[in-house]
Amino acid sequence: MAKTDSKKDGSHTVVLGNHTSFNGLLRFKETLCIQGKFKGTIEASGALIVDKGAVVEADHITVSSLTVYGTVVGAVHAMDKIDMLSGAEVRGNCTAARLRIADGVLFEGQCSMTALDKDVEIFSRPTEEIKAELQRMNG
Repeated sequence: MAKTDSKKDGSHTVVLGNHTSFNGLLRFKETLCIQGKFKGTIEASGALIVDKGAVVEADHITVSSLTVYGTVVGAVHAMDKIDMLSGAEVRGNCTAARLRIADGVLFEGQCSMTALDKDVEIFSRPTEEIKAELQRMNG
């Protein structure tokens, strides 16, 4: 069963509960927390959280960021960062701008570090131009 949690900043986290099993293609724009089992493909512009005890088997995962407490099997591409926290298991190649692997993580794969898309010089551009660009990127 999926439920939604609201955060103070107005964003939402959708939760696929620990008794949920899902096969197929997942697409989402905000934050998804998987507590159960998933098998398939994840292509999203939002953040993914794989909770403790959750198992995600994917041919590939593309997200803005990935936080792993449980098990992930498959290639991962994160636009921003990947956090593997203590007790996590990750089996597959990872590509991200930032990577953090805590003590007690089982990781089998290769890491590729990417640069962020482009540097933004906020002091030399008008504020409205920056806001418009951010809205286009997130819209």
